[in-house]
Amino acid sequence: MHCTRVKEPLGPPFLTELGTGTPVWVVQRHEDVRQLLTDPRLNRAHLYAPGAPALTLYPNLLDNPAILNNLDGPEHRRLRRTVGRAFTPRALARWRPWISSVVDDLIDRLIESDRPTDLVDGFVRSLPIAVFSRLMDLDDLDRERLAYWGDHAFATTAFAPQEVQKAMEDFINFGIGLVAQRRAEPGEDLVSSLIQAADEDGEVTELHIVSLVILLVMAGHEVSTTVFGNTMVYLLTDGRDTWHELGKNEAVVPAAVDQLLRGIAISDRDVLPGFLRRAVEDVEIGGVLIPAGSVVAADTVMANLDPEVYPEDWRAEPFTPPATPHLAFGAGPHYCLGAWLAKMEMELALHRLPKRLPGLKLAVAPEAIDWRRGLLTRSPQTLPVTW
Repeated sequence: MHCTRVKEPLGPPFLTELGTGTPVWVVQRHEDVRQLLTDPRLNRAHLYAPGAPALTLYPNLLDNPAILNNLDGPEHRRLRRTVGRAFTPRALARWRPWISSVVDDLIDRLIESDRPTDLVDGFVRSLPIAVFSRLMDLDDLDRERLAYWGDHAFATTAFAPQEVQKAMEDFINFGIGLVAQRRAEPGEDLVSSLIQAADEDGEVTELHIVSLVILLVMAGHEVSTTVFGNTMVYLLTDGRDTWHELGKNEAVVPAAVDQLLRGIAISDRDVLPGFLRRAVEDVEIGGVLIPAGSVVAADTVMANLDPEVYPEDWRAEPFTPPATPHLAFGAGPHYCLGAWLAKMEMELALHRLPKRLPGLKLAVAPEAIDWRRGLLTRSPQTLPVTW
């Protein structure tokens, strides 16, 4: 679930294969990964250009060439500018008191529930759903439908390809209907703001608006749930000392969140070895020449543990900020738009939850945790807890 300390120096890029048989250069050293993610000669759009090699055996949300993740250059900058205003630290600061109240409300419900209770359903998944539902004015969205989309959006082998395709079509139709409804009846929500900004720009297509909306819904729910779920598994097992300190001292929480993000992996690296890019031209990384047209993977999991950059085990100094910024949210043009929001949610939750429930503990043995499988990411399906 989480990575151990890397003691030996990481090596230069090496060649292996994706599950499709497509050759991929895997880059692991922190400096090399940062170069890969910031170098314009390595981009996302070319992964989906005509004739590009197959990346996954199954369709998934990330295969859509129109989503923000898969655009580059002026088109990418235009879309990020359209949505970016809603995700600046200053814009998000006004949400902090409300998110704090959501955290407390969810803890109240946990305390009132029968024990053992499922922490994933009662808190880990409920928090990001509540936040994004409010941000996008989707309070009436069916949680089971959202979970259905989330299970299929990043599937690899969990479902048959036709099932994934059907789920994604349903998800896209939801996005089309939502954009149409907000265009007809605009409000103060993020979706309405995106439509207004896109219309003012004049060059953002309807397809891009819809793709952006469904990406935000999924990233705000599915990715946040995965990160938080894996973090809770660590804190309720090997990280008990860290858990108790988080509840006692709010001042140390931001540094601890960065260390947790740096050290705890969320992806299944056997399925996808990192953030993928494709070389537009020949480029040298770490002393290795990567030929034009090659698929390259930024292994941020290993980069975040690079002993040349982070000599200390991340678990040994959990309340000391990393001396070098981690790459859990990526870097460069595709740096995660929701990074500040995700960190804010984690900071509030990882102080208030152990403060109010210091005795929270797993109700099953760690080896009995039910893990989600067959997805690009890996996280607990359920997390029975008591106190």
